Order: sequence, then C-alpha cells, then structure tokens
Amino acid sequence: MEIEGLSHLGAKTEYKDDYAPEALEAFDNKHQANDYWVTFNCPEFTSLCPITGQPDFATVYINYIPDVKMVESKSLKLYLFSFRNHGAFHEDCVNVIMKDLVNLMNPRYIEVVGIFTPRGGISIYPFCNYGRAGTKYEIMAGERLLNYNPQQIWHER
Repeated sequence: MEIEGLSHLGAKTEYKDDYAPEALEAFDNKHQANDYWVTFNCPEFTSLCPITGQPDFATVYINYIPDVKMVESKSLKLYLFSFRNHGAFHEDCVNVIMKDLVNLMNPRYIEVVGIFTPRGGISIYPFCNYGRAGTKYEIMAGERLLNYNPQQIWHER
C-alpha cells in the first residue's frame, strides 16, 4: 500500500481535544474507472450537547462512491473521535462530517446518517447526502433523500 502523504497510519495515535478536520487525510483511488461503494460504520461516535454539555452517543454510517481521492480510515477514526468534546446538535454533526469529507475527497456521491441513542425519550436519526452537480449522482442524491426511510435503517441493525 502506498502511504506517501499519510501521517497517521503507522504512527503513534494522538487524539485531539476538539473538532479537528485537519486530521482527515486522503489517498489516490486506484479504481477511478469503477463505480463502487465504500461504507464506514462508527458505532462509538460521541459528541456533546451544545446547551447542556451532556454526552450524545450514536452509530454514524458513511457511504460514498469515490472518484480520485479516498479517505484514509485511521484519519477518519481520529476525525470522528475529535467530536467527543465538541458541542454540536445531532443534525449539525452529520452535515459537518459530510461537508468535510466532500471538501477532502470530492466524491461522486456521499451520504452520512447518525443513529443517535435516545435522550429524554426521543431518538434522532439525521441523514444528509450529496451528489456531484450536473451528474447522475446529483439525481441519485435527490432520489435517495426523497426515499429516505429511517425505520428501514433501524430494522436493518
């Protein structure tokens, strides 16, 4: 595997104290001619309520179709762990994650969903997605958003 330009892989792990988009690193996709899915599942995502400071827990799913660049998994783990002491609402977390990954990789398509555990008797499952403008992926993003069914995700777990 080519690790040129990847600083986290094989190095001592340093965890950030707060939101750290600079932790994200990318590498070249060796299969740019192919459309294929890459899925990440982070079952130990945590952030803080920006009002009360209480911890929020979630499983975060990231699904994307890469183009030229792909996110390196250890850097993604460090990035996601950087939310641990960061105050943000659930909806903000998933949108920020998606936007940071779009900025890093410029994927053909990406979606992020957070399955947050209940607090006060209410669960929140925010979903956001992006498809590159002017392509079939933009159409796909619209269709997947309109057909999003959080109950389906819950039943698949």
